[in-house]
Amino acid sequence: MTHTLHRRGSAESLSDDYVVLMLRAIGVNDTDYVPKLQEFLRICLRHNPVNIGCETKGSMYEYTPEEIIADVRGDTHAVFDNPQAVSRVLKDLKEADLGLSVVVSGIYKTVDECLEEAGLKHHTANFSLGIWGKTEKLPGDEILEITTMCGHGMIATNLVKAMIEEVSAGRKTPDEATMVLTPNCTCGIFNPARTAKLLAKAAGKKQGAT
Repeated sequence: MTHTLHRRGSAESLSDDYVVLMLRAIGVNDTDYVPKLQEFLRICLRHNPVNIGCETKGSMYEYTPEEIIADVRGDTHAVFDNPQAVSRVLKDLKEADLGLSVVVSGIYKTVDECLEEAGLKHHTANFSLGIWGKTEKLPGDEILEITTMCGHGMIATNLVKAMIEEVSAGRKTPDEATMVLTPNCTCGIFNPARTAKLLAKAAGKKQGAT
């Protein structure tokens, strides 16, 4: 599962961005898997995620956690803004032993430390090789840092630009602008806590340039 893998940014910025997801393998362990996904979300919710969601339902910025849990079906996600919460989630998941695959996306060294603290070792590691091709056609890093937090490309570049402009002009706070962007990522891997910081930073640069 790699749609959480291509998040861009500095090590400092990515240090508060971790996605934990659970998924079944079709034809292998997809019998009676729904209660396991539900328990996964309940465990994650005990540790204050900044977002949760399911690919077949949506995120907690469209539905209540209870609604998501009740209708969970496919790959299921939770986003955290600190590694300590990730470690605690992994410990609880180890104890629960739900029998489905768990993927953690984040800075490799930090994720490995979380696994070690939880008494686990990673099975497989995937690394993003970045973007290839005519990269000069891409928007700037301040935009990509936000849009790549939605692995299905549901956060539009021009919408991010508009929100930076709104924050820069004082018409919206970073938190308000973040709430315009967040619901567009329907599977719930978008990190609103990090987004607010990135919008504030980008808006500050824009103000400085004028």
